[in-house]
Amino acid sequence: MGFGEGEKPLFQKGFLPFPDSLPSGLFMKKSLLEGLRFDPQGVPSPSYVVDAELLRRNAAILDAVRRRTGCKILLALKGFAMWSAFDHVRWALDGTCASSPHEARLGREEFGGEVHSFAAGMNEAQVREFGALSDHMVFNSFHQFERFRDIAAQAAREAGRDLDFALRVNPEHSEGHTPIYDPCGPCSRLGIRRGEFEGKNLGGVTGLHFHTLCQHNADALERTLAAFERGFADLIPGLSYVNFGGGHHITRPDYDMERLCRLVEGFQARYGVQVYLEPGEAVALNAGFLVSEVLDVVERGMPLAILDTAVPCHMPDVIEMPYRPEIIGAGTPGEKPFTYRLGGLSCLAGDVAGDYAFDAPLRPGDRLVFCDMAIYSMVKTNTFNGVNLPAICLLEPGEATPRVVKTFGYEDFKGRLS
Repeated sequence: MGFGEGEKPLFQKGFLPFPDSLPSGLFMKKSLLEGLRFDPQGVPSPSYVVDAELLRRNAAILDAVRRRTGCKILLALKGFAMWSAFDHVRWALDGTCASSPHEARLGREEFGGEVHSFAAGMNEAQVREFGALSDHMVFNSFHQFERFRDIAAQAAREAGRDLDFALRVNPEHSEGHTPIYDPCGPCSRLGIRRGEFEGKNLGGVTGLHFHTLCQHNADALERTLAAFERGFADLIPGLSYVNFGGGHHITRPDYDMERLCRLVEGFQARYGVQVYLEPGEAVALNAGFLVSEVLDVVERGMPLAILDTAVPCHMPDVIEMPYRPEIIGAGTPGEKPFTYRLGGLSCLAGDVAGDYAFDAPLRPGDRLVFCDMAIYSMVKTNTFNGVNLPAICLLEPGEATPRVVKTFGYEDFKGRLS
């Protein structure tokens, strides 16, 4: 995903978080611009490469927050669902949160720990699936809660587990810098507003859940928390937990860890409840790469390089966010001698990653490595134009060559259609 104005990705800073203690401005010097741990020529192109060593460093930071505050942290599968890499993060987390029965099943079968489920709307069949797979089920409206709680509870009993219920609330406080990712924007369908609680019975509800953030620092959480308490503090007594949702960019270098811990500790002390966080990006932030190869170079008003990847297929958030992904060794236009516009192989005119400058001219066969491609990339891939999906590779700690975990082909494309 992208970064807000004035923010820079980890690779551009050239530092990786030091994992042995809660960070306080101390970082391990290791420039990824110079020290990528694998040879891009040694993997298929295109391919996603996830570096397990970087995953484990992120996990160590999250675990430090857990140990200091006593909060629980869940992996949001909507952001990162590479189950072959779960061993590298599950030791530091308490479970997963799911937005669909498929994600809930993946969390139950492949990750372990607690499974929390939420969807903006559910039908009865989905409720039964969620109920059988989940430990906590979050509803988006009183109508759905009142209609489905008994059905979900029955499904849980039949599966041999207890099921807690929570309600997602809308604090009506917006921190969103990109409207499409703002859960509290005008007329948002996400979360119950305070006015909807009038005359409602909260019997059977054990938790509240709010989510307002997207790639934010702890100051945004502090403002959100103040709004949440203004609107919902009187409902907290008698509850077991409050879930602060996702969007906490905890593992980026400038994140205010001290403020986060202070907010969590203070809230738990005031209300005597368990706090949950459910970041998706923070777990795999800057831990993955997309390796691509130059197919052709043409002059069309400016030098253009055509890659064997496709932005709408393999990194759709570049268009949806939108943002300009970092490329190892590349600079901004004009910063280096040779500037190119990088485009993909699909028929979409807007299949463009951006303009980049390089030290040497690009030629067919050159490999380019896009950064921060573990999160919201693999989970969003599609086969528009029949473009093949990138291979998935995992670089284990201490290894020099990534292992190819998964490749795709025609049958994967055909199997999604009829």
